[in-house]
Amino acid sequence: MKQIGTSVEGSQARATPVFDPATGAQTGEVVLSCRRDVDLAVAAAADAWAGWRDTSLTARTRILFTFRELVDRHRDDLARLITAEHGKVLEDARGEVARGIEVVEFACGIPHLLKGEFSEDVSTGVDASSIRQPLGVVAGITPFNFPVMVPMWMYPVAVAAGNTFILKPSERDPSPSLLIADLWGEAGLPDGVFTVLNGDAEAVNALLDHPGVAAVSFVGSTPVARHVFERATASGKRAQALGGAKNHAVVMGDADLGSTADALIAAGYGSAGERCMAISAVVVVGDGDPLVEALRDRALGLTTGPGADPASDMGPLITEVHRDRVAGYLDSAEAEGADVVVDGREVKVPGGDAGFFLGPCLVDRVSPSMQVYRDEIFGPVLSVLRVDTLDEAIDLVNANPYGNGTAIFTRDGSAARRFRRDVQVGMVGINVAIPVPMAYYSFGGWKQSLFGDAHVHGMEGIRFNTRLKSVTTRWPAASASAAAGPIELHFPSGDKR
Repeated sequence: MKQIGTSVEGSQARATPVFDPATGAQTGEVVLSCRRDVDLAVAAAADAWAGWRDTSLTARTRILFTFRELVDRHRDDLARLITAEHGKVLEDARGEVARGIEVVEFACGIPHLLKGEFSEDVSTGVDASSIRQPLGVVAGITPFNFPVMVPMWMYPVAVAAGNTFILKPSERDPSPSLLIADLWGEAGLPDGVFTVLNGDAEAVNALLDHPGVAAVSFVGSTPVARHVFERATASGKRAQALGGAKNHAVVMGDADLGSTADALIAAGYGSAGERCMAISAVVVVGDGDPLVEALRDRALGLTTGPGADPASDMGPLITEVHRDRVAGYLDSAEAEGADVVVDGREVKVPGGDAGFFLGPCLVDRVSPSMQVYRDEIFGPVLSVLRVDTLDEAIDLVNANPYGNGTAIFTRDGSAARRFRRDVQVGMVGINVAIPVPMAYYSFGGWKQSLFGDAHVHGMEGIRFNTRLKSVTTRWPAASASAAAGPIELHFPSGDKR
């Protein structure tokens, strides 16, 4: 058994196991940091910041380019670690790494992204300018479902902007983050600029409380996101906390049946539904029977198995407890009158009896009052709701407390335009099931899917990780003092400006 992490000197070390979700076997353990370890990590990051903020943009960019090349070279190694500890199929893991690299590439443009503004002669002999400066020590707290991509939403931008960064990854799949730390070191990043701090709630709360941490970014469930945001801001920190989701796809009667069904299957069951952008609710406008039949046929044709097996379309869930929790929603759906069209509890994986497997689940005739609709399930459960009009569909989406992502499938441009304008959701797809923005745009939801007013990566990521400073400058001539006349205490006005 491999121990992930290092022993904690001078404290009562705690550890938690790491599992292979495909076999149920323990493959390692991770030592959990205590408050003293957080103090040491923050102190090291604070010491490193003094030199890193003074490192030129040119030198920072060279390190970022080198880091990008190293990540690209090790993308298969990272993908294998993701599959081994999270369980998602290997090709999906490769895609996760690719999307993370896109944010690194965006951050490589930091000399342009940090350019300030300048205005000459805003008043007589006075110039005005603005600059953006780093915050100091910032922290990221990230979930298990994307152990490479979600941290990369945060730290490339933060580090490029001149901050030092402490990453607290999920304790369920910590190995990818440790490899990333090694690659940063190989790229030439100075010690202390990037730190991986393994831990659980004790480490999280210590980071949120620590006076030496200037800002915190978080991605996870809504209850925890609310806690993170409130606790961080109460201690004077800048905070952004991305919470849960209940993502809807509205399907109009004129949508292409085949391509729509294909897109919904990929969006509902990719990564075993363990995505904050997964489509979990399909809202059919009009006759839903043809779409449900198409979804059923495709769901039954999927192969559930180990993520490392190229024949697998969908891997296991992250833990046995989570698998059983997700399966329980089928019980409640049946009890509340929904139709379980495809029952993932019946899936059999050869040699996988001890793995955390649940096959694709399709539930029809769901109503908004049912638990299978109300909760963020975070698993391979696709619910179908039926409405008569686009107005009803938009009202249903807007009534949901979450506002992360949504999509509409239609050939009607006016319907798509109206949906785009009126739906109260942060990320919208038009004939695109999972509208995750490219790295140079920003990712974030509305309502209870986001706490704080900043989204991640893109220009909002730059703004979150820097402070704006405005500078007003006058250089008086040597003889100006004698010719200035009497002192005036009021704002200059009219021609005097």
